[in-house]
Amino acid sequence: MDELRELYQEVILDHGKHPRNFKSIEDATSKAHGNNPLCGDQLTIYIKLSDDGLIQDIAFTGRGCAISMASASMLTELAIGKTESRMNEIFTAFHEMCIGSGNSIELDEELEKLQVLSGVREFPTRVKCATLSWHTLIAALSGDIEVTTE
Repeated sequence: MDELRELYQEVILDHGKHPRNFKSIEDATSKAHGNNPLCGDQLTIYIKLSDDGLIQDIAFTGRGCAISMASASMLTELAIGKTESRMNEIFTAFHEMCIGSGNSIELDEELEKLQVLSGVREFPTRVKCATLSWHTLIAALSGDIEVTTE
């Protein structure tokens, strides 16, 4: 169990220090700003949808703790090629996993890498850090421009 926890910490630190898709998208079809006042995390999610409704490109900018940055980085890697409805399904499973009600949720192989963030359920204030980018993504897909964890 300690080896698994150490691996999880390494993955979070790697994504936190070297976030993937950390940039703005000039021709984004939607974007939203997310704010976590408790921790000070702030980010903007940029999405470019294709004509057939797939996420063609996704990126983020902002600042925050390692968990917030790692979660946003992992989100952007996962979202490419997905539809809005699929990302809503993934959001629900991810959110339930983070708040602890998702213990019985089986994540498919594609989503198993998100398990590294499941430890936040033991630290309720960190749940907001891990889910900020996800709430911001859902806001952007819904046409909202602002979301907060408060």
